[in-house]
Amino acid sequence: MAFEGVAALAEARARAPYAAPPEDLPPDLARLSYDGYRAIAFRPAESLRLGPLFSAQLFHRGFLQRKRVDLYLQPREGPPRPIVYASSQFDLGPGLAGASFPADLGFAGFRLHSSLASLTPRVQEEFLVFLGASYFRLRGKGQEYGLSARGAAIGTGAPEGEEFPDFVAHWICEPEPGTERLSVLSLLDSPSLAGAFRFVVEPGDPSRLGVTAALFPRKPLARLGLAPLTSMFLHGQNGPGARGAEGFDDFRPEVHDSDGLVVEGAGDRLWRPLVNGRRQPQISAFAVAPLRGFGLLQRERSFAAYLDVQARHEARPGLWVRPEPGGDGPAAGGFAAGAVQLFEIPSREEYMDNVVAAFVPAAPVGPGPALRLAYGLTTVGAEPVPVLPGALARVVSTRVGSAERLRPTQPPSPERRLYAVDFEGPGLPADPGAAVAAAVSASAGQMVEPVVERVPQTGSWRLYVEWRPPAPMPPGDVVLRAHLVLAGRILSETWDAVA
Repeated sequence: MAFEGVAALAEARARAPYAAPPEDLPPDLARLSYDGYRAIAFRPAESLRLGPLFSAQLFHRGFLQRKRVDLYLQPREGPPRPIVYASSQFDLGPGLAGASFPADLGFAGFRLHSSLASLTPRVQEEFLVFLGASYFRLRGKGQEYGLSARGAAIGTGAPEGEEFPDFVAHWICEPEPGTERLSVLSLLDSPSLAGAFRFVVEPGDPSRLGVTAALFPRKPLARLGLAPLTSMFLHGQNGPGARGAEGFDDFRPEVHDSDGLVVEGAGDRLWRPLVNGRRQPQISAFAVAPLRGFGLLQRERSFAAYLDVQARHEARPGLWVRPEPGGDGPAAGGFAAGAVQLFEIPSREEYMDNVVAAFVPAAPVGPGPALRLAYGLTTVGAEPVPVLPGALARVVSTRVGSAERLRPTQPPSPERRLYAVDFEGPGLPADPGAAVAAAVSASAGQMVEPVVERVPQTGSWRLYVEWRPPAPMPPGDVVLRAHLVLAGRILSETWDAVA
């Protein structure tokens, strides 16, 4: 099976009525608890060997993973071979000891293992997982799984609710001898959309995943999210972050898989700290043309910021999306007119992914010729990293508190807020006497008395600026922006936060 063969299958599906993947399960699997499902383990001896560097393990169906996903092994030559289910491939756990299920049960998904760029060739580690709807997770060497990517996001934040497409079939391709890359072909389907994907993955430090896709809508889609990323943000440096939000009674200073969104255009790079605690979900849009890239990142890399020995949030990867040649339209990869949209859902539970970022085309996407995309996904750890080039300094922290603490007034005005924003990067001057200044703005209210100083303890530069809200307050978010300048030259990415 080749990519265009999967694209032909997707196009045929889009022309036919939608048929949901099978969800029927034997009673013992249908009533499994969370713990019962977690007790099911694939036997490593049953792994599918994929050359000397790769292997695949399979996920059992049950509990929430009800849908069957067809899996095939694609040899270097010849037709694909179905991967057939057998109960003996799994340790079914104490609750299902002695059980046996038919061969047509199939699988819920799979995961790929590798020696992660030959650093430990005899020990293979999991690095890429496809499980549930069109979700997949990627990690690099030394990282823990965190945020997820998806094949497509349909109607995220729409009043009628979101539609979740499914990967209904995967073809795991046997790698060429001597290569450290592996390919997977995938067929996606949903009531509104069918599609074909080719994933070419190269694990390591960082791990890279090249994505080629052909999408065939069944009907007009007003909000189609391309290259969507999904993550969790509970609370961070500034608590939940939203104005008036309830705090968390938590021994851990911060809990999140990602702490900000980066959007890069031709001449600017923007950093938006994530926010929790609004009363209602919020969509923010960042129009940029041409789009150079976007990503949800985890910039706080200190264990002391989280204090969670098991979760290791400091080791969660970011993911950077970069359009590549090979798509439709004037912009490479099909990312033409449109905006990166950030969807934030208020949440009190850390097991819930409550953040989505995706590129949404400006015009509705409908039936007709395939929408062809090409983009790369790269894991991001501690910065700076080559995948985010340039000399712009990065925003590394945002903290806020009452301005009354430092500048008391009579009578006190508790609504006044003082922001302290730290920037780091090799392009910042080492001389503490350098005339670094800040350009600041607010969509409502006033930014007052910005002061910039070098922080000798870290070598970073810090902006202090007070925001005075208007009266009355407008509904929704107030957007605050700032960047550092020296002699008319922009030194930093743009800090873009909500008040």
